[in-house]
Amino acid sequence: MLFKKKSCLIALFCGIIFVIIVIPTIQNNHTLSMTLTDIRVTATVNQMPAPPSTSTPSPNRICGCPSCIADTNVSEWFDQHYDPRQQPFLTGNNSMDPEALNWWLALQQSTDDLKIYEVIQKMFQVIAPPAVDVRPKPTQCRKCAVVGNSGNLLKQEYGSLIDSHNIVFRMNKATTAGFEANVGKRTTHHFMYPESAVDISHGVHLVLLPFKLRDLQWVASALSTGEIKRTYMRVKDRVNANKDKVMVVSPAFFKYTHDQWTKRHGRYPSTGMLAIIFALHICDEVSVFGYGADQQGNWHHYWEHNKYAGAFRRTRVHDAEFETEVIKNLEKATKIKLHV
Repeated sequence: MLFKKKSCLIALFCGIIFVIIVIPTIQNNHTLSMTLTDIRVTATVNQMPAPPSTSTPSPNRICGCPSCIADTNVSEWFDQHYDPRQQPFLTGNNSMDPEALNWWLALQQSTDDLKIYEVIQKMFQVIAPPAVDVRPKPTQCRKCAVVGNSGNLLKQEYGSLIDSHNIVFRMNKATTAGFEANVGKRTTHHFMYPESAVDISHGVHLVLLPFKLRDLQWVASALSTGEIKRTYMRVKDRVNANKDKVMVVSPAFFKYTHDQWTKRHGRYPSTGMLAIIFALHICDEVSVFGYGADQQGNWHHYWEHNKYAGAFRRTRVHDAEFETEVIKNLEKATKIKLHV
């Protein structure tokens, strides 16, 4: 009997020792296993690619700028005027609205004896159709400066600011020599028509504003044979320019600007107005310099003292006051930055 009691006590003692030693060891092993598993999971998570940076342009963005001209629902006034479907320049494959074409032909009593499409076809035998995609892209931000010729440019030294833009538009007989501090020295696109033509550098785009059928013939001649020497006045028969960098504003774009933007004020829009609307269709941001009268109210070019200052407003060909209001409204709509 005594032997049985001793055996039971020994068995009980061994059971207690087992509980004290073995069970914690099992728990520790389980905890270690869970810890190793957590480490492996954490390592796997850390090896996964990081999410895209918030600085990466969203695929839903129209362009790569903080704000884009083509953005809608920013200004109701702008949305009523701006038509993103408009093609600003001729490509060689244009089929123009007959109403727009007839209006354009009548601007300066152009004869329609020569078919417009035949003239365009011959023109593109001399110059290369522009291979320019004007559609905005979320990966690019095209910043443009449209530089007018107003004498008010002499009030400020905008030269370095103008030159900082990707694209710099100038027009007509604009010169930079001697005025670099005020107007800059870079030009990427130069607007002209036969009566305002100047020679330009090889890397600059010649942007023709054809106010009449003869102008389309002139640009082909001026870059080849030089046979056309007159329109309604004596003009440059040859122009130094790159034939592969010519852009011809579409007659239909003239009509669009006249109807939608200047609301048929004046006989047709001015070069300056056409240049701004053109820029709205190929740029993502637009800054405008050198528009309007100087401090004395004179309308003249910054490089000359024009004794006929103000004549631009009196001709009634263009309505300068109305065009000025359009430019101010574009600034209010945050679609351009106006520097005066």
